[in-house]
Amino acid sequence: MPQRRLRLVVGLGNPGETYSKTRHNAGFMVVDKVSDAFSIALEKQKFDTRFGIGSVNGVKVVLAKPMAYMNRSGPQVQNIAGYFRILCEDMLVVHDDIDLAFGRLKIKEKGGDGGHKGVRSIIDAFGGGNFVRLRIGVGRPGVGGNAADYVLGKFTLEEKKVLSQIITAARDAVVTILCKGTKEGMDRFNNKRIVILS
Repeated sequence: MPQRRLRLVVGLGNPGETYSKTRHNAGFMVVDKVSDAFSIALEKQKFDTRFGIGSVNGVKVVLAKPMAYMNRSGPQVQNIAGYFRILCEDMLVVHDDIDLAFGRLKIKEKGGDGGHKGVRSIIDAFGGGNFVRLRIGVGRPGVGGNAADYVLGKFTLEEKKVLSQIITAARDAVVTILCKGTKEGMDRFNNKRIVILS
């Protein structure tokens, strides 16, 4: 991802206060953290997407939060990318992942959707998965638990105590990918557990 080109960082989540603190909104949380750190206000609205334009350590970026529900976010992301003429390979999608333990991050260059319906919607909209993903581990529900209810549920009290550390580490991963490249990000963040619950 050459640094001279405009980059798109998309956080996935569901709109509205009901979902704001849920596991499925980890992507929104990370984009908000990047927005705060680099004073990129998410004040613009187009194609049912909230976004802002700014710079992350000299790299020009569009930060975006699709306001359609997670499973239908692909067309919004495609519209924003098309509007700014951003190539699929210059896009970073940040999302929750139940297949990663809580507190783990994983960067992936391209591939399938891994069962994540938001990622699947983006792949369908673009006709392929040639974009970088930053996966935020939220863990799986206990035995007999429902995965959909779990990701739409709020973090436990124990998880909330360390959540800000995880979101901050994910923000740092976004910055590393943008400024140093995907490989550097993978070397620094993949398979390293940010926190361990007692």
